[in-house]
Amino acid sequence: MPKIIRGYVHGVDAMNRFVGRIAMYLIFVLIGVLMWSSVSKTFFDPTLWTLETAQFVMVAYYVLGGPYSIQMGSNVRMDLFYGDWSVKQKAWMDAITVLFLMFYLGVLLYGAINSIAYSLGHFEGDPYHFFWTLLTTFVTEGPNAAKDLMGFMERSPTSWRPYIWPVKAIMILGVTLMLLQVLAEFFRDIGRIRGEEI
Repeated sequence: MPKIIRGYVHGVDAMNRFVGRIAMYLIFVLIGVLMWSSVSKTFFDPTLWTLETAQFVMVAYYVLGGPYSIQMGSNVRMDLFYGDWSVKQKAWMDAITVLFLMFYLGVLLYGAINSIAYSLGHFEGDPYHFFWTLLTTFVTEGPNAAKDLMGFMERSPTSWRPYIWPVKAIMILGVTLMLLQVLAEFFRDIGRIRGEEI
């Protein structure tokens, strides 16, 4: 395999290992939030923010830990015939099926970008043009001018009413990291087909 592909695979592996090892500690944040929820409901006034915060933390835990899970091979697989195949046969099957996963993640990323544009107040037109205009305005005119470009920002319909864009941004980051990791796995499978280990 070319040096640039090996560098890509090792770089993506290192990045997703770093993010995944940090994301796995979010389970303790989730436990803390849910424990506080139980304590506050029992001894104090119930807090409004705990359930939704727990959901947001769980999204971050799941989405940011997914690429690391794929890297470690700990994702769930249907193993009817696959377990008895040779390494080369498995690599062929993985290289073919990963293309479907890439397509799915691409569609998911496209939808997530549209969704975050909506949550930032962009309700019609091309979201990519909106983000480009937002970025150029931020760089040239400053944060206040960029803020003026955003419309009514989406909030949760609950009584706490947090902004939704941060969790959508985490989802975009997670899906992007997943796409990068899946591409690295594709290159790794191509290497196995050729008899090389990356």
